[in-house]
Amino acid sequence: MKRGIFLFGATFVLGFSVVAASAQTLKAVKDRGSLICGVSQGLPGFSNPDDKGNWTGFDVDFCRAIAAAVLNDGSKVKFTPLSAKDRFEPLKTGDIDLLSRNTTWTLSRDVTYGNFAGVTYYDGQGFIVRKALKVNSALELNGASICTQTGTTTELNLADYFKANKMEYNPVVFEKLEEVNAAYDAGRCDVYTTDQSGLYGIRLTLSAPADHVVLPEIISKEPLGPAVRQGDDQWYHIVKWTYFALLQAEELGITQANVEEMKTSDNPEIKRVLGQEAETKIGTDLGVSNDWVVNIVKAVGNYGEMFERNVGTGSPLKIARGINALWTKGGLQYAPPIR
Repeated sequence: MKRGIFLFGATFVLGFSVVAASAQTLKAVKDRGSLICGVSQGLPGFSNPDDKGNWTGFDVDFCRAIAAAVLNDGSKVKFTPLSAKDRFEPLKTGDIDLLSRNTTWTLSRDVTYGNFAGVTYYDGQGFIVRKALKVNSALELNGASICTQTGTTTELNLADYFKANKMEYNPVVFEKLEEVNAAYDAGRCDVYTTDQSGLYGIRLTLSAPADHVVLPEIISKEPLGPAVRQGDDQWYHIVKWTYFALLQAEELGITQANVEEMKTSDNPEIKRVLGQEAETKIGTDLGVSNDWVVNIVKAVGNYGEMFERNVGTGSPLKIARGINALWTKGGLQYAPPIR
């Protein structure tokens, strides 16, 4: 009986220690002086390094927005490239502070690996094929060989789609993204499937991009967003409300170019969001400075600017906003009030 009590006590202490340790992310980031952000191993438009190791992309900019909110400097980020298969373990162990890696929010991932802070990009799984195959629809892919990446929801969605439509296919599966890209480009499979946004980026890396077409079908819901460790509510709130701040800035017309000018606005909502109301201490309550939104927008712009620069019609990917437009323009992007 005494042994049982001892074990219970030890388990309680250990559990308490884990929770206490995981609740120190903000302090750890401030003490370190940089944010450690988990990103992809290279996906144009989302997180991709150039030949000098400089990272760009939509997910990369979100990391920089967090650094700006917490450290007042969007450049203070260390990027950790992670494969789809291995992306969650570094989050659980504390090797990264944030996972911002075109990751689909699902129930099992939310329960098992970490807390998702929002849907920064509404996506869906699609297919890319060679124009020479003269395929116009995914429903014409019966018997095709299909390249995909293991450790993703893509594998499961692919199996469900073909089973539901009574079609057969031959999966050609690889662990690393660059392996899938190379296999498809070399003709080892007829089709490549992943998130449709990713297909537009991948097409740019192929030896003859113009010879390939993205099919119109979307076969799944892929709400992509950043994830944080469980048990640290303060850090979760900072990441979640940074995302909402990016949306709110766009809705209010606050941009990277005019944010300083907007600080003198007479609009009470703009003043509150930008921390210009003396009686409002929203930033302090969150654990950051009251001008945290100013720092975010200075670093990366608002949500619309991030989207357009990295994946939008002004980028090489040329993806339309679609359902990622603000709710005021018929989209799904909607932020609760910052007040």
